[in-house]
Amino acid sequence: MVAGARKWATPETVREKVHRRWVDGTLLRAFARGEALIPLEVPLGGPRTSELGERFGEVQEWMAALEAGSRDGSRYTLRYTAVGGRKFGRNQIPTHALVTRFDQAWALLGVRAQVTIFEQMLAAAPDAPVRDWVLARPVAALDHAQVWPQILAAYRWLDDSRGSGRYLRQIDVPGVDTKVVESHRTVLAGLLGVSRNATSFLHDLGLRTKPEYVRFRMAGTVAPVSVTELSLRPEELDGLGMSFTTAVIVENEVTYLTLPLPDDGVLIWGKGFDVARLGRWDALREADVHYWGDLDTHGFAILHRLRTHLPRVRSFLMDLETLHAHPRRWGQESSPTSATLDRLTAAEAAVYDDLVSDRYGERVRLEQERIDWAWVLERLPYRPDEA
Repeated sequence: MVAGARKWATPETVREKVHRRWVDGTLLRAFARGEALIPLEVPLGGPRTSELGERFGEVQEWMAALEAGSRDGSRYTLRYTAVGGRKFGRNQIPTHALVTRFDQAWALLGVRAQVTIFEQMLAAAPDAPVRDWVLARPVAALDHAQVWPQILAAYRWLDDSRGSGRYLRQIDVPGVDTKVVESHRTVLAGLLGVSRNATSFLHDLGLRTKPEYVRFRMAGTVAPVSVTELSLRPEELDGLGMSFTTAVIVENEVTYLTLPLPDDGVLIWGKGFDVARLGRWDALREADVHYWGDLDTHGFAILHRLRTHLPRVRSFLMDLETLHAHPRRWGQESSPTSATLDRLTAAEAAVYDDLVSDRYGERVRLEQERIDWAWVLERLPYRPDEA
């Protein structure tokens, strides 16, 4: 081709233009709904009149390639116009490639087999929610063709089990088990109209989720039985009949196991954002509650959340003094939050703002387990149990 000359379209150009309507689902969606195909016209950008003489051989080859690519109209048809003049005579030059039938589009794209599979998927899914989901994303739905029978079977069991309070492990559909549901939860969530999050998925369907547990150590003076540690479901805590004056909540498990017990109190492993469940324990509402989390933005977010349930909780070792005493032990927070936390004290809010604004460095964090142990023991806000 002459340098700088206008590029003429090829059969591949035509295919690429039509393929876009396959990828966005337009073609399959219209076909499945029984709609007529809106003709697809692809401009060919052919030679100008002045180029007929200069590039006559190239023009002939270009036309031959387009006509061969149409496969006698089975893939597309060509629209011609007469160009030329006295010097070269009148010539019929193709200006557009047209796809006016679905069978042309399928042949051009080589997707007849996929179309057949798509029809079978729709035929197997008479439920309106399923059909709507498939039609909304037809090409993506094809990615699940091989496991479609299992997905549909799981869908029907889950839909029928809404609000039953059953465990997912009780699914009794041939060829379907919990691994199938977990592997295709995103698709099933779309079909069922529920959250894709693992826990919320079950909750939204009214199925039973794995129970939560509160794990805590306790001073001998408050232990209801002769043990040093317990792990109970939150709804069972009040049944212990425990009473104590001090409770300490920490995030890191090893810290939880190592920290001295408070005299006449309990030491609780908070486990991050699970702290919300602690608000269900009536005994905590009467105690002095202390919280120690990581010195990072999420540590303060957990504290904020805990105060929605226990407004009087006090933090410790989450201050500027502790932060600046350990600069060599700072790390970086992978995905800090900048949420508004209106349940922090003025001092806590100042530290949080410094971390959010990167005042001391990029995404600074001081993890609980990296704080010097002597520093910790000297600043306990409670009297340790000496038993």
